[in-house]
Amino acid sequence: MKRLLFLALWTFAAVAAQAAGTGARPPNIILILADDQGYGDLGCHGHPCLKTPALDALHRESVRLTNFHMDPTCAPTRAALLTGKYATRVGVWHTLQGRSILRREETTMAELLRAGGYRTGIFGKWHLGDNYPYRPEDRGFQEVVIHGGAGVGQNPDYWGNTYFDDHYRRNGRWEKFDGYCTDVWFREATRFIDRNQAAPFFCYVPLNAPHFWHRAPEKYVKPYLALGMDPDRALYFGMIACIDENVGRLRERLAELGLQDNTLLIYSSDNGPMPSKESPFSFNAGMRGAKGGPYENGHRLPCFLSWPAGGISGGRDVPQLTAHFDLLPTLLELCGLPAPARIAFDGRSLAPLLRGPKPEWRERTLIVHNPRVERPQKWLRSAVMSERWRLVNGRELYDLRADPGQKHDVAATEADVVQRLRLEYEKWWDALTPRFDESAELSIGAPEENPVKLTCHDWHSVRARELATWNPQVILDREQDNGWWTLRVERAGTYTFRLQDLPDEAPGDKRLQAVRARLKIGGLDLQEAVGSGATSVMFTATLPAGPARMDTWLIKDDGAMRGAPFVYVEWTGPEQR
Repeated sequence: MKRLLFLALWTFAAVAAQAAGTGARPPNIILILADDQGYGDLGCHGHPCLKTPALDALHRESVRLTNFHMDPTCAPTRAALLTGKYATRVGVWHTLQGRSILRREETTMAELLRAGGYRTGIFGKWHLGDNYPYRPEDRGFQEVVIHGGAGVGQNPDYWGNTYFDDHYRRNGRWEKFDGYCTDVWFREATRFIDRNQAAPFFCYVPLNAPHFWHRAPEKYVKPYLALGMDPDRALYFGMIACIDENVGRLRERLAELGLQDNTLLIYSSDNGPMPSKESPFSFNAGMRGAKGGPYENGHRLPCFLSWPAGGISGGRDVPQLTAHFDLLPTLLELCGLPAPARIAFDGRSLAPLLRGPKPEWRERTLIVHNPRVERPQKWLRSAVMSERWRLVNGRELYDLRADPGQKHDVAATEADVVQRLRLEYEKWWDALTPRFDESAELSIGAPEENPVKLTCHDWHSVRARELATWNPQVILDREQDNGWWTLRVERAGTYTFRLQDLPDEAPGDKRLQAVRARLKIGGLDLQEAVGSGATSVMFTATLPAGPARMDTWLIKDDGAMRGAPFVYVEWTGPEQR
């Protein structure tokens, strides 16, 4: 309720601010975010064989942030991008295990732009929560076409999706779509623009490509196979070629509609490329590392911004240290919307850098890290960054002016720099630590989503190794481990819990490979026998409203146990007295 009141008051302030301005219509915004496309994976950045003509053209016409950083993996990047804050501050420091879910009290870019008069739409990969109240339609997006979880075909997605002719979620309901996933996202985004061209719009296109699995239409892959490269790399490049062609088509449509001048088009990627074998076709733009790591190629990404009517164009480089969480305060300033007093952004508006070649700009220290564990661990896969220096994992120091490839650790000779950067990290860490033990609670019993499908993707676990809960093959092989869900019971009353090995939409043999099932929730510990040939096992429980932890077990006749990877939960009514 407090958040809704804040947005209502901020909407009034935003409208008043725009009314007091020049009267010019604020820019439309299109934000395209590739997935795992590295800094070097562009022709304009020097790749020796990858062809990206449309992105090269955008590069020539844009202001380019050449020292721009994301988080080293995808969900944290999306959390920071959409909130203007460090991902760890808003509860996201992993890509699964319940730590990829954006805390419910946070306010997103979509909510602020919608409150400021924008139509909002998302087309592609969300990856910040698949259940109420964490879905994009709960976080400010009015039109939604997305896949589930972290990638097309992963366990929270529609079972059996292959990138081609799949089911995706439109405004909360699964729908069959024709064509390759990247084409679907851009096609739906273009239709959204066509429908909303009369008012300012925010069109967010977070792609799932070129993330693994590497799959692409043959026509994009054949030219790279012809060069003699291995099939997986050819598929990866083919995915990027498809993105490039779609960017070109989107820009052509903007021109046809007369929207190109007053549209702020932003292109970037969420993290560095997957690690790969060295080959003649490798190109990392001289940077060390890969996705998931603390070195430069894990988190330094392209970022092109073009808005001709706003003077942001012309092919100019901005070398200052910038990051994903700068984009939200930047957009608010460029759109003439006030910065909300209630929100303390970690990011800073880049408007001065975008508007002029000699801006006033105060240097700062930024931090990236990638803990990928239940509770963050100090210094784990971290980089403390200044304009010149990179402190990696709290121990290694690199001078990027003299050593952009990060080959020579100079920590031993630059002890003062190490100490200064360590102190910056310590302050940052101390500010975030008090909330590390909090968890985003998935709602059950809410009118907005009842019944609820819970998946093992969101299991918490204290095991040191990661759970492979994203992978459908692990589920098919009945090899999933176990974990627990953190829930919020929204309404007291009677609930049914249906435990399954496979989701409802999965084809084929769905028989439970278990003789007993167990459910623990809200102080209850229940067990049921699994009937011969049963595809699910049902529990009924009466629960009070409030937080609850839920654990499940599927138990074989030899005593081997695993968690139930899919649980359907439904509130069926108030407790009968």
